[in-house]
Formats: sequence, C-alpha cells, structure tokens
Amino acid sequence: MSTEAHLQMIQAVVSRLATQSTTVKGWCVTVTAAVLGFGVTTTTPVAVLIAGYVIAAFAMLDSYYLALERAYRTLYNRAVAGGVPPWTLTIERIALRDVVAAFRSPAVVLLYGASLLAALGVGGFLLSR
Repeated sequence: MSTEAHLQMIQAVVSRLATQSTTVKGWCVTVTAAVLGFGVTTTTPVAVLIAGYVIAAFAMLDSYYLALERAYRTLYNRAVAGGVPPWTLTIERIALRDVVAAFRSPAVVLLYGASLLAALGVGGFLLSR
C-alpha cells in the first residue's frame, strides 16, 4: 500500500506540472494575441518585438516545466522498479541540456513556432502598410 501511495504522490506532482504547462501555453496565446492585436490597431511595429519576447519567455518557462515533468516521470519509473528510497520526491537537478531538450519537443516547437510565425506575419503586415 505504501508503494502505491508513493507512486500517487509522484503522479500528483507530474499532474500539477502538466497543468502548469497548459496554463503557460494559454497565457502565451492570450498575451501574444493581445499584444499583436494592439500592434495592428495602432500600427505599432514595436508590438511584434514585444510579442517575440513574450513568446520566447513563455517557451523557456514551458520547457522548464516539461524538463521537470520528465525528471519526475523518471523518478516514477525508478520508484516502480524499486530503485528509490520510500517516500522520496528528490529528483536530479535540472540541467540546461534538459531544458534545451524539452525546448525541442513537438509540444513546445509547434505551439510557440506557430505563435512566432503569427507574430512575423503581423510584422510583415505592419511593415507593408
């Protein structure tokens, strides 16, 4: 029973991280759309740069959450195999390479790449006016 409870604790952490990742994605889309909408209505090309910064910041934060989630999934698998002390939630420290690997995942590349393409499209529209 204690092993099941330990695994449930680890799974709860993974679920919270996945929820935070979804929240970050939602905020990125919302803030980017608001900034680009403001840029189009006021014909302010600087809005594209601000949107680019917003996209990059949210992408890095989302990549960090994904790297943490992967570390906890590894801990979960090790706990299933019996390779960790009972009730531990200690994971390996997240290295920059882990965040970069998460940054290249389809979940990050597709959403933030599409947002960046939208920002570039708005930038092209504003420059052609």
